[in-house]
Order: sequence, then C-alpha cells, then structure tokens
Amino acid sequence: MTVTKDESAREGADGEGDMAGGADDGYVPSGRRLARERYRRARARRATALASLSTLVTAAVLYLVVVNAPGWPRTKETFFSAHYAREAFWKVLEGLWLNVRLLLICGAAVLVLGMLIAVARTLRGPVFFPLRVLAAAYTDFFRGLPLIINLMIVVLGVPALRLQGVTVDPVVLGGTALTLTYSAYVAEVFRAGIESVHPSQRAAARSLGLTNRQALRHVVLPQAVRRQVPPLLNDLVSLQKDTGLVSIGGAVDAVRAADIIVGRSLNYTPYIVAGLVFVALTIPMTRFTDWVTARMDRRQAQGGSL
Repeated sequence: MTVTKDESAREGADGEGDMAGGADDGYVPSGRRLARERYRRARARRATALASLSTLVTAAVLYLVVVNAPGWPRTKETFFSAHYAREAFWKVLEGLWLNVRLLLICGAAVLVLGMLIAVARTLRGPVFFPLRVLAAAYTDFFRGLPLIINLMIVVLGVPALRLQGVTVDPVVLGGTALTLTYSAYVAEVFRAGIESVHPSQRAAARSLGLTNRQALRHVVLPQAVRRQVPPLLNDLVSLQKDTGLVSIGGAVDAVRAADIIVGRSLNYTPYIVAGLVFVALTIPMTRFTDWVTARMDRRQAQGGSL
C-alpha cells in the first residue's frame, strides 16, 4: 500500500506525541521525594493544629479571666452595652466621613510638603545654606513637638489672634496642624530615600548632559520614592488614626460623635464603637503596607529593581 507524504508526516507527529505522553505518564517520583512530601504535609498539619489549639486555649483563658473578674458585670454594662452600641454606630460612621476626608486631603498635602522640605535639605552648594537650615529647623521642631500640643496651639491659638481673613474652622485648623507635624516626619523619610541613592547615579545623569535639577527629578527622586514606599504607607496609617484628634477643637468626627453620646448617657460604649471603626479602617491599610514591603523584599532578594 502506498503512503503519501502528508500521511507519513501525520503518523510521525502522532508517534512523537505518543512518545512524549508516554514519557510524561511514565514518570514515577522517587520514594525519597514522596517521603519528603509526606513529612512536609504532616508537619504543616501538626503546626496548624498546634496553632489552632494554642489560640483556643489562650482565648478561653482570657475569657474566663475577664468574665470572672469582680467588676465584670458593671464593666459590661458600661463599655459593652448593645443598646448604646446600636445608637452610636451610625453617628460614628457619619463622623468617620470627616476623618476619611482629612486623611485624603492632609495625606496629599503632607506628601507634597514633605518632599519639598526633603529636597531643600539635600540641596548642595553654599548658596542654599539658609534654606537647608530652615528645613532642618522645621523638621527638628515639629518632630519634637507633641502632636496634641501642636493641635491645641493651632486650633485654639489661631482664633484667639482674631486675624482678618484667617479661618477659624476647627476642621481646617486641625488639618493644618496634622499637616505641619506629619510633613516633618515624611520629609525625613524622603530625605533618607534621597541619600540612599548612590552618588554614581547622579554622576551618570550629569555625564549624559542632565542638569542637577533634571538628575534629581528623573533619576534620584524616582528611586528614592520607590525605596521609601513602606515607611510612607506606615506614616499614612498613623495619620489616619490621628485625624481623630481634630475633635479637640469641636469638629464632629467619629471620636466627637461618640463623645457627644457618652456625655449624654454616661455610658462609654460609643468609645468602643469608634475604636473598632478606626481599627476596621486601619487594618486593610496595614495589610497593604505589609504586602508592599514583602513584595519589595522579594524583588530585592531576587536582584530586581526596587
């Protein structure tokens, strides 16, 4: 029987496929590898079981210690009242919207101002000496000044001056105080990132014809910002929590909303509700920060760019 060229090619391809499939199907892991995999699975199961057991035991011990305390009935009524929790929840959520807006606006302002201060501190040449001194004095002062005192000075002191054209809105003044304090911390984060870039990067940019400003903008700052993303995110997490301090001036945020109900009812459950709402808002940001940090660590360990 005569076999055409096309049929022969098809048969050859089928034969190669059968051989490849047979090679794949014929693979048998070694006994040592199977034993190692069984050991790893067993160890993982033991670790999971031990972690679950220890967690349950710890939770049970804490529960028994708390509920058997002599003052637990009064504490439960004062701090964990379901009635006042339901009453405070929606009021606290309404106030939380102010905290979120403060986080977004102040966060953007902090990043911009912090970057400008960091650049001012890293400028070279004797002509920029006064600017470097002012930037250093700013960061030293506001990093050393407690945030609560800064808020009191700005929120309570500025209206007392009765300056024409200057707002007395506690939200604006509180946001200004937050920006002043956190920009000092963020400036140091940016400055650490700028100084971590090797001088050869700037020299290479200059050798390509870039000016100092262009080298800073296109070469140094991109690397500095990428390296400092995790600490910057941590600062934003702290800022999110500290937005609750604007209630000092009377702004009705989540904390102030809870405080109003506490003052009327003399029950502290609304504070617990406000605290849990802040925790629920902070945890996703914290986990995102951890993910970014782990991702950058893996890329750095693999020799990739930051």
